[in-house]
Amino acid sequence: MSAEAQVGLGHKLGRVRLRFRGWRGQRPFWGGLLTLLGGIPIMYFPYANLTLGTMTIRMATTAGAGSLIIGVLLVVLGLTMWFQPMSRVFAGVAAILLALVSLVVSNFGGFVMGFLLALVGGALGVSWMPTRLEKRSKRREKAPDAGDLDDGAPEPAATGAANGVTPVAGGATDDLSGSSPTNGTNGRHRAG
Repeated sequence: MSAEAQVGLGHKLGRVRLRFRGWRGQRPFWGGLLTLLGGIPIMYFPYANLTLGTMTIRMATTAGAGSLIIGVLLVVLGLTMWFQPMSRVFAGVAAILLALVSLVVSNFGGFVMGFLLALVGGALGVSWMPTRLEKRSKRREKAPDAGDLDDGAPEPAATGAANGVTPVAGGATDDLSGSSPTNGTNGRHRAG
């Protein structure tokens, strides 16, 4: 392989990697992966033959069909989190419920491995939120001048009149909230 071919391959591989990273960032990828991986041991163990030395242990139970259904549903829910990220909450809650049911139905949830993977994957699917790009304002915000600072203190009547607020009789501004100290309520509201 020539040096030019390796450079071209690296560039293509880099583009594929960046596209995959962008795809992965738009969906609950890890939640879907863990849910998918959690369904595999739940499906597998009821139909597996384990051998210890010369002794064969068959793990088949009367609920083997239930284990198969739960495992297949977990795999489907993991794929749903990947390819339908808008239904991530439903898929996550369903994965959590199926993981809990698998404890009873299929050999303690695939010997707790499948249970834990599906439980964590479902929780990641529920908790994932899509990122929102912040829109930058086209207007530049100005730094406040020293004269524009407002410390929360009420303005005197003369200053309020200079700013366009019309003072009422007694020199106080027209504050109808009932919480201004200038109208005599000192924070208390009137009932009528």
